[in-house]
Amino acid sequence: MPRSQSNFPVRAITLDLDDTLWPFAPIATRIERVLDDWFRTHSPRTAELFPIPEMRALRERVVAANPQLVHDIGTLRRMTLAHALRESGADPTLADAAYEAFYAARNQVECYPDSLDALARIAARVPVAALSNGNADLERIGLSHHFRFYLRAHEHGAAKPEAGIFLAACERLGVAPDQVLHVGDDADLDVVGAARAGLRTCWINRADQKARCADPAVRGHSEWPHDDPRPDLEFDTLTALADWLDAAVLPFSRAARA
Repeated sequence: MPRSQSNFPVRAITLDLDDTLWPFAPIATRIERVLDDWFRTHSPRTAELFPIPEMRALRERVVAANPQLVHDIGTLRRMTLAHALRESGADPTLADAAYEAFYAARNQVECYPDSLDALARIAARVPVAALSNGNADLERIGLSHHFRFYLRAHEHGAAKPEAGIFLAACERLGVAPDQVLHVGDDADLDVVGAARAGLRTCWINRADQKARCADPAVRGHSEWPHDDPRPDLEFDTLTALADWLDAAVLPFSRAARA
């Protein structure tokens, strides 16, 4: 699967998190189960009215009704929980505790087998910034030390694939976009979005690892789905990217010192 153009300078990396460092599907399943258990303990009437399928449908309705908040999934989650409590006649002050139960479950991640060692290698080679539409907490997860900073869509005010979030990350890194490599699993949000913002791109195509998931949206594409733009790099693991950086970055570093 590895595919790349000729070596090019990479002075920094922006890195997606969900489905790039860790699979999100198990997290989503855990969130639903944890929230259902929490409501059964603390607000049984809410659990009765909104079992897992109905709570999922409610969240989808809240998202659809608030397109202006597509970049702020934490607020959308809070709105969903508040709505469920209100509709079931429960104490609305329970919303904060329900959200904390959700957020604790959201940050229980199990990284892909290649991720941790490869991330350490990559971060030792070039500055890395986390760039995500999600709301993972790298401090809670224990990975923040690998990153110069973490830019989330709700903090920026717009989500990938909009160019602004990529360019804001480049500005904070102090590196021109064409020398920043954005790395992610999503063909459109990550690769197409970053390419149109002027960054170099790396598609982490984990199709084989996602193939076990029943949801086609999670499984994604096994082959690159667009004629243009195409990713500058394509790998199926972060280890392969770390290997490429070992080979590519050092020659450019020596050239810069010459």
